Amino acid sequence: MKKYITFLLLSILFFSCVPNKDLVYFQGELEDSENIQKLQNEPYKLQVNDMLDIQIKSSDTKLVELFQSSAGDSNNNSRYNEESLYFTSYSIDDHGNIRLPYIGEINVLGYTTKEVREKIEQEFLQYFKSSDDFFINVKLAGIRFTVLGEVGSTGTKVIFQNQVSLVEAIANAGDITLVGNRKNVSVFRKTMDKTERFKIDMTDMSTFNSDNFFIQSNDVIYVEPLKQKSWGTGTTGVQTLTTVISVLSLVTTAILLINSTK
Repeated sequence: MKKYITFLLLSILFFSCVPNKDLVYFQGELEDSENIQKLQNEPYKLQVNDMLDIQIKSSDTKLVELFQSSAGDSNNNSRYNEESLYFTSYSIDDHGNIRLPYIGEINVLGYTTKEVREKIEQEFLQYFKSSDDFFINVKLAGIRFTVLGEVGSTGTKVIFQNQVSLVEAIANAGDITLVGNRKNVSVFRKTMDKTERFKIDMTDMSTFNSDNFFIQSNDVIYVEPLKQKSWGTGTTGVQTLTTVISVLSLVTTAILLINSTK
């Protein structure tokens, strides 16, 4: 009986604890650093629902005011918070267009911010003598994404960068919890005609070489729970042992109470 109980306890401890290899990020050797550098240096191509922050400056302030709303004045610091950017930036519609005052619709889908700036500069030459008379700056107004599942802080996040990696996105959500499955992180991405799902193993070093290492605006990141969470026995050996001892104590107490009433 003692051997049986010992074997049972050891089995519970072994199968209920989260192995250390399931908690360590980026295991293995990095094979192709050139590919990583290529991914990092590749400019972001604009997608539907992206928000563009477009700043226009010129010595002809009256003419610039026709294109720049007062809420988007570069001297206004509130410009750079999430709420104000929603009202002052330009959203890319389902057809891949943005709509500028007096210019109309410009297609920007699949373009980089540099290419969009060049397209707008060409349109502005209708109102200025030369490109030296004005200055235009086009930025991505942050990358918005949603994180669900086993992370420290779920919800919709915005990072004010032109490029955000999956590592940065998860770190911004408070990291994956002990009972989160790092080997099966899903990224859902809606395109023009379908929704795609990518599965990424965050414990594998080759993640850095993945084409989906950098997220896109409006991505949904989901971290599924490990089986240990549903078992409820604990994630570490100490937690599991405490749970087992508590159960055994309860069973022993119940047996003693039953015997005392006989």
